[in-house]
Amino acid sequence: MRLLVLILNKVELLDELLTAFTDCGIQGATILTSTGMARELARADGNNDVPFLGSLRALLDPEREENKTIFTVLREDQVGGAVETIEAVVGDLSDPDTGILFTLPVDYMKGMGR
Repeated sequence: MRLLVLILNKVELLDELLTAFTDCGIQGATILTSTGMARELARADGNNDVPFLGSLRALLDPEREENKTIFTVLREDQVGGAVETIEAVVGDLSDPDTGILFTLPVDYMKGMGR
């Protein structure tokens, strides 16, 4: 089993992504509202004491205040299809400001009816 973690920058695509998950057999996920470190530092630095934050602030999407972090536990054979599904909805994760995805091994799990 693998824990897939997706930090979704394009939050407007969340509903479409969750629908696509169900279409490819992903039965459940947990979604948290999250904020990245750079955005939080830029928000907290109202007077620009840290020089790089001014230029960093220009790169951040001012309209987007938050991300969505999605957690789902998958069988090994589901990971490739999940990644394909995610990129079909949100675009190539190699592109800037799309999202970040990684998986972790799940050594023990209890409480899911799989």
